[in-house]
Amino acid sequence: MTASNAGQQPGVRSRQQSRLLALLRDEGPMSRVALGERLELPRAKLTGELTRLVDTGLVEIGGPAASRGGRRSTLVHLADDLRFVAADVGATSVNVAITDGRCEVLSSESEDCDVRLGPVPVLGRVVDLVHRVRDKAPGRLIGAGIGLPGPVSFRDGMPVAPPIMPGWDRYPVRDELAGKWGCPVTVDNDVNVMALGERHAGVARSLDDLIFVKVGTGIGCGIVLGGRVYRGVAGTAGDIGHIRLDDYGPACACGEVGCLEAYFGGAALARDALTLARSGRSTMLAEALEQQGKLTAQDVGEAAVAGDFAAANLVREGGRRLGHVVASLVSFLNPGMVVIGGGVSRLGHPLLAEVRSSVYRRSLPLATGNLPIVLSELGELAGVTGAAWSATDRAFAVPPPRD
Repeated sequence: MTASNAGQQPGVRSRQQSRLLALLRDEGPMSRVALGERLELPRAKLTGELTRLVDTGLVEIGGPAASRGGRRSTLVHLADDLRFVAADVGATSVNVAITDGRCEVLSSESEDCDVRLGPVPVLGRVVDLVHRVRDKAPGRLIGAGIGLPGPVSFRDGMPVAPPIMPGWDRYPVRDELAGKWGCPVTVDNDVNVMALGERHAGVARSLDDLIFVKVGTGIGCGIVLGGRVYRGVAGTAGDIGHIRLDDYGPACACGEVGCLEAYFGGAALARDALTLARSGRSTMLAEALEQQGKLTAQDVGEAAVAGDFAAANLVREGGRRLGHVVASLVSFLNPGMVVIGGGVSRLGHPLLAEVRSSVYRRSLPLATGNLPIVLSELGELAGVTGAAWSATDRAFAVPPPRD
């Protein structure tokens, strides 16, 4: 199957069918009566739409629903054999999963992988991992989603000038993977899919307005407004890692200086930890360096929790700087929740306390009076869950008119 026809929809032909599929994904099995009420469709129209979806293999009908008096209705649910591929490519790792139609992870695998190796070897690893997880959860693949750690043109399905991804600029990720898997593929920034994951299946479930801040090798922000990801005109909305904090700060991977990411991304923490270890200001980090030969953000967190003053100060300073930026976002967007995720978020509650303190101190009381600032509930599964959700949105949508 070619990339051009790989993107065709699996039988969705009307807005009512699209709404019906999304409702079954979001709510689970429902009776015909309940479906008709929620969709505001007369019985004859609902029956016709259900018949067409059953014929295409997207929906199954079986089992009695709970009685509401009178004749029992039957339950309608998404077909059991529907499968979606979800992939979350980070700067230093790849996580892939197979989900069912409700975006529940059935099988997953992850491994270390340097995104700087380029698109051919990295996507090759993604394809290999997907092959392995599909063997553990067989079924009918009808959609796929992938998140990438850099700016992405969602419309074109490709990264655009990503700072930490040499060789990836305008690489046709969507078309290549659609050709390999024979299904529609969505490509988005990794923090956007994480925000979707938390919004639909994590701590922010059902909230229509939230921001998700990923602190990993890089720093980014997924913005959900009115229940939908806000990407901006060119897809770069939420790129807070490159907000400049100091004109004379450390060099950043983007080529500028003084960016938030240059102060508090995973690479920045490892750099500052190395300085502390070599200078003798942190005995715990010095011991870790001697044992391992290198230091990571995780080493900083472990030393801070163990009472190392210098490591704890790194966490406090980083959290304070991150909090300053998040406070500006809160004042501007007035979200219903702030979720902190990504690898560096494993620093945990000491980091969260600093972010909360900065936001509550620097933002208007009206914006923060009932604002939860919390750690991600899904952790490493946030990316693949959101990527699967993005894939279902594409697969369950009415196809655009052909040229």
